[in-house]
Amino acid sequence: MLDDTLKSQLKTYLALLRQPIRLIASLDDSASAAEMRSLLETIGSLSDKVSLDTSGTDARKPSFVIARAGENTGVRFAGLPLGHEFTSLVLALLWTGAHPPKEAPEVLEAIRALDGEYDFEVYMSLSCHNCPDVVQALALMAIVNPKIKTVVIEGGAFPHEISARSIMAVPMVFLNGQVFASGRMTLEEIVARLDTRSIAREAARLDAMEPFDVLVVGAGPAGAAAAVYAARKGIRVGVAAERFGGQVNDTLSIENYISVLKTDGPTFAAALQAQVRQLEVDIMQLQRAERLIPASAPGGLIGVQMANGATLRARSVILSTGARWRNVNVPGEQEYKNQGVAFCPHCDGPLFKGKRVAVIGGGNSGVEAAIDLAGIVQHVSLLEFADQLKADAVLVSKLKSLRNVSIHVNAQTREICGEDGKVSGLKYQDRASGAAHLLPLEGVFVQIGLVPNTEWLQGVVGLSRFGEIEIDAKGRTNVPGVFAAGDCTTVPYKQIVIAAGEGAKAALSAFDHLMRQPVPTTQRVEEVSV
Repeated sequence: MLDDTLKSQLKTYLALLRQPIRLIASLDDSASAAEMRSLLETIGSLSDKVSLDTSGTDARKPSFVIARAGENTGVRFAGLPLGHEFTSLVLALLWTGAHPPKEAPEVLEAIRALDGEYDFEVYMSLSCHNCPDVVQALALMAIVNPKIKTVVIEGGAFPHEISARSIMAVPMVFLNGQVFASGRMTLEEIVARLDTRSIAREAARLDAMEPFDVLVVGAGPAGAAAAVYAARKGIRVGVAAERFGGQVNDTLSIENYISVLKTDGPTFAAALQAQVRQLEVDIMQLQRAERLIPASAPGGLIGVQMANGATLRARSVILSTGARWRNVNVPGEQEYKNQGVAFCPHCDGPLFKGKRVAVIGGGNSGVEAAIDLAGIVQHVSLLEFADQLKADAVLVSKLKSLRNVSIHVNAQTREICGEDGKVSGLKYQDRASGAAHLLPLEGVFVQIGLVPNTEWLQGVVGLSRFGEIEIDAKGRTNVPGVFAAGDCTTVPYKQIVIAAGEGAKAALSAFDHLMRQPVPTTQRVEEVSV
């Protein structure tokens, strides 16, 4: 089940346990139950603080609970937590064994303060790179607060539940039997949804903050690089963002970042945040900017109004809000989102095993998605609006070699159809002949590029016809003291390494700008006669 390397690593982690824990397994005669028993026996053999009890009686079999010594309840894993979820298993073991989590003290206190009964069920797939964040957040909440129960369910082990609950995207979270959320969520986001008063408290805290020298809006590679370069100048730096890492979190594999042979998006995003935190930058997550307020006079403070009503102030601002997946904007797309319409083939592809799907988009992302899905689903139909695929030749060649893939160029998607709340087909028109076609299928993966997150800047900052922030060679916008970097700007080639470089450049430009501004009265040093 675990090779020698993983066993050695796990043994090292289990040495961090501060108190004994129990693994209480509910097993049956299935092959997956035998695999679970083997895994749990291995874990038990690696630490004298771990004991195994196979007398569990939970209805979901195979499953097991990680409980403190003398207790019978804790985080439950239904199915094997391997693949991307092995880390979630290790963390649940450590946290239950009293090894302290790395979350901020105020977040942990907010979890402990939650009052009420919360029964969470989170469905995940072992190939989903978005799932671990949600799984780990809900597992930690159950360990910190005894009123919270969490069951982590591997969808492949319980296909009847996936079908009965019409789950077509993961992670999918149910709270007390009702749908709570779908897709990636951070621990802070989940807590905020459960404790609505926290939004007002956070808004008041942000509103009372002292002005920053540099305020970075957005925390992808560009924003993180900007924060690092600015903070190393010894000035006061803040980062406000909806989620650290931005679009990188949705990237499965990164193999072209210089000096890093291979990593994945969530790991890369976590490393970005760790470096920024080390420099004591004030990080404000779950914050969406809604309005930019230019300085009223040269050298004055710039304001950024957030969705929660707070206004942050700074002597300079770096906009690095990134981009998001572009929608097709046809009937049915929003209605059937997460009910057959998906954006991540790596996360949701396994849920369409043996089914028919379409991929919209013939660029690298679309062709890569079609190749990936072809190994899982019954048939893939790839639709490209132009008269030929735009992906790299090697990818197109690979795609054309697959027997269960059909390619439709000059195809304009007109509607995503559905029955009983799920996708049932896709209508498209041949742009050359004008003929209308209907593809019967169960899933549609949208892969048509990105759109910059700049709507909130219209009328204030100069934007291109594509909505990108117009900048000069130094990252300056048309608003004094406001700079921009990354995928939200007019810089060509939307790549992680380019975004990081642009973020560093914007920070250096912002510092150069600050050096040339009058020193604020509150910071002016009195001259002393000698």
